[in-house]
Amino acid sequence: MLVGALRGRAWHRARMVIGFVLLVAAVVAACIALLSLRRASVETVLVVTVFGGAALTLGFAVAPLIASATDPLDPRRFALLGIPPRPLAGALALAGLISVPVLAVAALGVCLVVVWAAHGVPAAVAAVSVLLAVITCALLARVCTALAAMFLRDRRSRELTGVFVLGILVVVVPVGVFLASLQWGGAVPPQLDDAAGILADTPFGAAWAIPARIAAGGASVWLSTTIAVITPLLLGLAWMWAVGRMLSTTERPVSSRERTGLGWFSVAPGTAGGAIAARSMMYWLRDRRYLVNLLIVPIAAILAMAPLLVVGVPFAVVILVPVPILALFLGWLPHNDIAYDSTAVWMHVASGVRGVSDRLGRLVPILVIGVPALAVTVPLVISLHGRWAVLPAMVGVCAALFFGGLGLSSIASVVAPYPVSRPGESPFMQPERVGATPAASQALVLVGALVIAAPALWWGWLALSVDIGYALAAMWAGIGLGLLALVVGIAIGAAQFERRGTRIMEFAESA
Repeated sequence: MLVGALRGRAWHRARMVIGFVLLVAAVVAACIALLSLRRASVETVLVVTVFGGAALTLGFAVAPLIASATDPLDPRRFALLGIPPRPLAGALALAGLISVPVLAVAALGVCLVVVWAAHGVPAAVAAVSVLLAVITCALLARVCTALAAMFLRDRRSRELTGVFVLGILVVVVPVGVFLASLQWGGAVPPQLDDAAGILADTPFGAAWAIPARIAAGGASVWLSTTIAVITPLLLGLAWMWAVGRMLSTTERPVSSRERTGLGWFSVAPGTAGGAIAARSMMYWLRDRRYLVNLLIVPIAAILAMAPLLVVGVPFAVVILVPVPILALFLGWLPHNDIAYDSTAVWMHVASGVRGVSDRLGRLVPILVIGVPALAVTVPLVISLHGRWAVLPAMVGVCAALFFGGLGLSSIASVVAPYPVSRPGESPFMQPERVGATPAASQALVLVGALVIAAPALWWGWLALSVDIGYALAAMWAGIGLGLLALVVGIAIGAAQFERRGTRIMEFAESA
């Protein structure tokens, strides 16, 4: 046991050393890259510094939420010393400035001062802006770490970490695809310049944009300066509140290091809908029957391109086909979810679970899977298409097909369930089915989703072939009709679930 503990400590130290070396190498490479901007245009330096600085600042906010490391500056560690909250908050905030991540940002800031000095910005002004940015990063890390300590588990489960990472991918991947598709042509693309201007007026990028706006001239520098000054002040107030709250409340018990726990049940809310959502997540991620359905959907969407390419449809048009098909089938998947529950559905009926809780809980897994999948594939497909103006139309079409299908599936799974293979059996072995109920249920959900999305599809086609101005109409019509169908479908499905409880039990026992 002693040998194992020593090996564990040695491996932990080795990982720390490797991580530190990689961080130093990354900082050195970034400093060299920044110093090379001394000969670049002001617009280029503005875009690079604002986007990079905003990403760094956002990273200081997100990292404490994802990581589960113990905070050495937790205010509750100093509760026994009797220090008042305000002096303790100030001391811990100053101590937070002496950390490896903050020092790395400070090193990058020194290089930025040199770069902006080469573009005619006073070094003192650049240094003050960098100081504001560093203080913002440090305070943001302190506040988010305190919030995570108060409201999140000390040892974050893999499921909760996965949800955080999934949310980051939903944002990072589309943005990365968009940036990769831009045509630089020796100058900053106007879309990127506009995006940098928007970021410069936010708490994440304001401090980094002050030297750039001074170099470019104009009154917008005052807006960035005001936001850059107010942000640390507000974060300081939030940090003092967090310290006072943590000193006046009982410390949460430290959780075990072992990989035991309730899994998705520890992530979901402690309500009937949360319990159903957690159990459904386990089914969707572990049951072979669900996994086979998920694997077949993208394959079917990709195969739909083959006949269109054979008959000579241009690739720029064909590449737009798979994602709406993916959205359609993702919305169609839960149309028979009660049948996959087998006899487990009796718990919902016997315990008097409200129909709304059952319907919403069962939709959580497909929303967790479908929304990120569409958020990643839609911009990827648009980049291959080559015309980003079509993006709003594609968003509207996919939203109408996906949400409309989910709304209709919420009704169909209660009104017209049909037998499926039992748990543990091969997903390709289907039981005998009497009557036309299965085919009718599947067809009505698919056709109904297409009918709901018909206005978005029509305006999307007009945007593609006639006038791109129809793209916004397709987006708003698709989102509005899709969400309306989802809400109405959940309401009808909930009412039918409470009304047909006996029939659902009979079906579960006989299927």
